[in-house]
Amino acid sequence: MTQGVHTLEVWGDLACFTRPEMKVERFSYPVITPSAARGIFDAIYWDGIRERKGNKSSIRPYFYWQVVRITVLEYPRFIALRRNEVKDRVPGASVLNKWMAGTEEPQPIWADGGKDELGTDQKGRTQRQTMALKNVRYRITARIVPKAGFSSDVKKFNAQFERRAKQGKCFQQPYFGCREFPAFFEYVEEGEGCEPIKFDQPLGLMLYDVFDLEKGVVGESDKPFISLFDAHVENGVLEVPVFNSNAVKKPGRV
Repeated sequence: MTQGVHTLEVWGDLACFTRPEMKVERFSYPVITPSAARGIFDAIYWDGIRERKGNKSSIRPYFYWQVVRITVLEYPRFIALRRNEVKDRVPGASVLNKWMAGTEEPQPIWADGGKDELGTDQKGRTQRQTMALKNVRYRITARIVPKAGFSSDVKKFNAQFERRAKQGKCFQQPYFGCREFPAFFEYVEEGEGCEPIKFDQPLGLMLYDVFDLEKGVVGESDKPFISLFDAHVENGVLEVPVFNSNAVKKPGRV
């Protein structure tokens, strides 16, 4: 294994990596996005320091996962679904902490009906069309990029991730784009696993991530930071440029 580089083989029955230009309806890219791939690694091992300033809290991460390569092991197969989605959002950590401490009464989010049926200000649910993927399998390679001040801890971070991944441990169930589409994973050594499929396709501008990965602190009130890149799958392999390269289009950069 290349030093500091880790590879996971991931698979699942369903997946949806929504194209942002499709607005309300969910239409998946044919291949997993770097942000969804990073989320799988984060679910296995991610760490940071929670900082408070007044009533606001933020997280100062030790590192972020830089996805290097995505290898497609199954041909993209689409399936049309209708899904019920809750319109209301889960409140922030400050409200959840009050509920857990018992200082405020928890307010449930109703999944059925709307204001007319429930008699409340809650929005209820809505039904949306989803063009998802089925029977997906990928091999994802990524490495740890430490934040400022934590470069000396990289060896420790790598060892902890490798131990957790080989034992099948995760902080939360990884998923493919939507939480109801669970992802299963296995740690593989370099050169292991089956060969990529014979698949070539230009994907156009693909969503890279919704966060500024190089930002030192991630706050609850931070707005999304959308980045894109020109994606090409060649011989079943999608090479992902590094986040701070000119190949990644970010807000304020042409």
